[in-house]
Amino acid sequence: MRILVAGGAGFIGSNFIRYILGAHDDWHIANVDKLTYAGNLANLSDVADMPRYRFHRADICDAAEVSRIFALEKPEAVVNFAAETHVDRSIDDPALFLRTNILGTQVLLDAARKGGVARYLQISTDEVYGSLGATGKFSEESPLRPNSPYAASKTAADLLVRAYGKTYGLPAFVTRCSNNYGPYQFPEKLIPFFVTLLRGGKAVPVYGDGMNVRDWIHVDDHSRAVEGVLLRGRPGEIYNVGGGNERTNIEITKMLVAAMGKDESSMKFVPDRPGHDRRYAIDDAKIRAELGVVPRVPFEEGLRATVRWYLDNEPWWRAVQSGEYQSFFDRWYVRKDRV
Repeated sequence: MRILVAGGAGFIGSNFIRYILGAHDDWHIANVDKLTYAGNLANLSDVADMPRYRFHRADICDAAEVSRIFALEKPEAVVNFAAETHVDRSIDDPALFLRTNILGTQVLLDAARKGGVARYLQISTDEVYGSLGATGKFSEESPLRPNSPYAASKTAADLLVRAYGKTYGLPAFVTRCSNNYGPYQFPEKLIPFFVTLLRGGKAVPVYGDGMNVRDWIHVDDHSRAVEGVLLRGRPGEIYNVGGGNERTNIEITKMLVAAMGKDESSMKFVPDRPGHDRRYAIDDAKIRAELGVVPRVPFEEGLRATVRWYLDNEPWWRAVQSGEYQSFFDRWYVRKDRV
């Protein structure tokens, strides 16, 4: 299979690319990424020389450039990870999220339709469903009630994917996943952010009362779920992807504090952020029953391994914090005439 991966230099996209190249020796991947602050080609330095992998630096909102790449690569499938994702940033600058997450998706959908792509997979989020109370779970039939500009932009993109399937017959799917964790996650996200703060002897901030609940899934389990949908999913369907690990933010914080050999004096409570959803929980019965996708990484084990990865790879996150990682494109790709 020839796959075009949009946003493949980010956290989840880069882990997916590495997983697929290792699992399928006859699959080829073209990675398209604008390399915004969250795109880091150092995430893929170990596969950069593989003949089955190619990188294109491009903005998915640039229709002419996207069309050129589609004509060159002739993908059979598209997986769209490309998105602005950080809720706090969406509160500060909603327009950026609308442009990338909605217009960029529309450009990719048009290119996929015109290029005769056999499978288009939109990577979405459980945040499109809004917030849950103390009980219940989000199913694929739950109403869409986004509460942040980020979630609203992803909701709109999901509906565009549905429309292209209904209007043009594009064989498209949507996956909605819970919170991911694992290696190469941008250090502004909760787990790596807290590990790096604690590594530097700083206190970690806890929003509100810390009782907001999220369902956590290891990024490798997410990659296997995306693979399953690509291979066996039914066009037009939505698949929820969950980890079965509901945890409060304060619980996660205490686990990280303990893993780093600190005590609870390393935590500080701060005012809650606007529109902070109280609880997410995913009902993933559909993807389990139809596609046989089941998470494999136990949470405690995965969290310990993730903390260890950040401690063992301090130069990686130090380069991200300093901004040095953004020169990787020039140092590695341009000088080697890779694009």
